[in-house]
Amino acid sequence: MPRALVTGGAGFLGSHLTDKLLANGYEVVVMDNYVTGDPRNLAHLKDHPSFEFIEHDITEPFTLDGSLDRIFNMASPASPIDYQQIPIETLEVGSYGVQNCLDLAKEKGARFLQASTSECYGDPEIHPQVETYWGNVNPIGPRSCYDEAKRFAEAMVMAYHRAHGVETRMVRIFNTYGPRMRLHDGRVVPALMGSALRGEALTIFGDGSQTRSFCYVDDLLEGICRLMESDEHLPTNIGNPVEMSILDFAKTVNEVVGSSQPIQFDPLPENDPKIRKPDITKAKTLLDWEPTIDLRTGLMKSLDYFRARVTEETEA
Repeated sequence: MPRALVTGGAGFLGSHLTDKLLANGYEVVVMDNYVTGDPRNLAHLKDHPSFEFIEHDITEPFTLDGSLDRIFNMASPASPIDYQQIPIETLEVGSYGVQNCLDLAKEKGARFLQASTSECYGDPEIHPQVETYWGNVNPIGPRSCYDEAKRFAEAMVMAYHRAHGVETRMVRIFNTYGPRMRLHDGRVVPALMGSALRGEALTIFGDGSQTRSFCYVDDLLEGICRLMESDEHLPTNIGNPVEMSILDFAKTVNEVVGSSQPIQFDPLPENDPKIRKPDITKAKTLLDWEPTIDLRTGLMKSLDYFRARVTEETEA
């Protein structure tokens, strides 16, 4: 049975990836220090015979006993609220943490996948964003702790690939949503779903004309798993190319929830990207992958989860 390590496995994406790997016949070791992860995301796996959990901060050196075939490094704060509160830790996990994972991959002869981000493109000057674009990133702005951590991580991955022959893969993840997102992590999907379900005004930033492209978590993970098993070591965009304005997204949330909450406009945060849309030509060609779940369907699949979280919050 193949064995995989998922760092950051108690988080939104990491926990869903763990489920998928277990369903695909892997033994899975999850490593997380719960900085932004949630034990509830893994509670259903407590007695699974092929699941193991290790509480550890990957910025500190570590190793694992036994063989290891795959390493998926999903560990990093990923929302502006989180990484702006812990900027140094965010930079450390994208540097020391990535290097420690790569050292383990080298030791074990394991294939390594780095979860990178569309934020490597910054506030892009080309549209849609293609992997060969070098980006437009402010290296000292309020988002730089995350953006530059991920850009450094990509550089580190390429260095280990070139210098040590480590089998590496890099996925640039675009906006992804689904169950297990934290209600108050500041990202637009849980923020607006939570507001609509509470009967509050939906707060968006600027005039709402900035765009995003939303990918349901199941689609994203299928792309990630295909990339891991491919021969492509350069960055690959995985995301949904259907682009929409944040204002239109807020209206869609109201419709899905069945609410008619007013929309409130707040000032646009510094360096907030104005446009975001992946060019997924590479993923289509190399991986035979493209998303299959449209936004309304994905939001409906997430609705019960967000409703349960709002109910818990109300009753607490």
